[in-house]
Amino acid sequence: MLAKRIIPCLDVMQGRVVKGVGFKELKDAGDPVELAVKYCEQGADELVFLDITASYERRGTLIPLVERVADVLYIPFTVGGGIRSIEDIRRILSAGADKVSINTAAVQNPNLIREASEVFGSQCIVVSIDVKRVYVDEQQSIDKTVVETENGYCWWDVYIYGGRQPTNMDALKWAERAVKLGAGELLVSSLDFDGTKQGYDLNLLKELSRRVSVPIIASSGAGDLD
Repeated sequence: MLAKRIIPCLDVMQGRVVKGVGFKELKDAGDPVELAVKYCEQGADELVFLDITASYERRGTLIPLVERVADVLYIPFTVGGGIRSIEDIRRILSAGADKVSINTAAVQNPNLIREASEVFGSQCIVVSIDVKRVYVDEQQSIDKTVVETENGYCWWDVYIYGGRQPTNMDALKWAERAVKLGAGELLVSSLDFDGTKQGYDLNLLKELSRRVSVPIIASSGAGDLD
């Protein structure tokens, strides 16, 4: 069994950390550099920095801010948001990141995962997957992985552009494909549980852990140690 890691995730918009519920109602939560230092001092094992509007705004990640955060860290640092090419990845790593997280670009161009893992190594490539439950009738025949949950039967749809756009992609199948293409880790966020502090989507995480052998970073819903 893999060791548990505590990994704070900084959602960054316009140079500030923001927090919301369901990827909406975003409120300012502080300065990325100050929070990075705070989390390090409190014993975080790693840190994730996601520029959550970069893909939607069709721009790159804020490199100067990445450099400032990297300068104060002594733990592994993952950066995502607006990464669309091998050169984008190279710039992020040169700015001080240890790993990169790819989301929208991976969905639109899955071969980017393979190319990136071949150039930089799979240990450096994290595929981020934002998902939302789609509830269906038990008897409904669809080409999706339907799972029974506490609230009924559902499958998980993949969302891109910072949780703004559904893709009609089966998240469980996409996770398996991403790993086969070379993803070394998965960062999984739930639009249903984000910001609720009511716990993770355990149904989703159990299904994913049965299907892939790489580490899964569970995001969205943490509220206490339980």
